[in-house]
Amino acid sequence: MDAQWPQADIDYMRAALAEAKVAMAEGEVPVGAVIVENGAIVARAHNCSIAHKDPSGHAEIAVLRMAAQARENYRLPGSTLYVTLEPCVMCAGALSQARVGRVVFGAYDKKAGALGSVEDLSTSRALNHHYEVNGGVLADAATALLQAFFRSRR
Repeated sequence: MDAQWPQADIDYMRAALAEAKVAMAEGEVPVGAVIVENGAIVARAHNCSIAHKDPSGHAEIAVLRMAAQARENYRLPGSTLYVTLEPCVMCAGALSQARVGRVVFGAYDKKAGALGSVEDLSTSRALNHHYEVNGGVLADAATALLQAFFRSRR
C-alpha cells in the first residue's frame, strides 16, 4: 500500500511516528510531527497538551514553533510538515499562517480532520495561503498507535 509514496515521505513519516511513540509513552495522544526543509529535518515534536496544560499543545503547533525558532522566522516557505494524524482546524490554520508548502499526514481523522475528512482548509478562500496535501502515508501504523492508546484508556 505504501509503495505509492516516495521513499523520502515514508522515511520522514517514520520519524513522525517515532515522535508519536514518545507522546504515547508520556501519556499524550500519540501524534508526532517533523518539519523538513531541503531534505533535512529542521524540527520534531509530539503532542504535549496534557503535560503543558495547553489546548494548543498539538504536535503540529509545537513543531511549527520549534522550526520558526530554528529558522528565526515565523514563515516557513518551502517546508514540508509530516504528521501522523490529519490536522484539525486550529493546526490547518497555523500551517497556512506559517506558509508551509506541503503537508503529509498518516491517519485520516473522520471526526475532526481539516484537510479533507471533515473540512479542507488547504484550499479555503478564508485563508490567504494554500498548500499541497498528501494523506495516508503509513496510515495503518499511525492508526494502530491511536487505537492502542485509546483502547488502553477504556
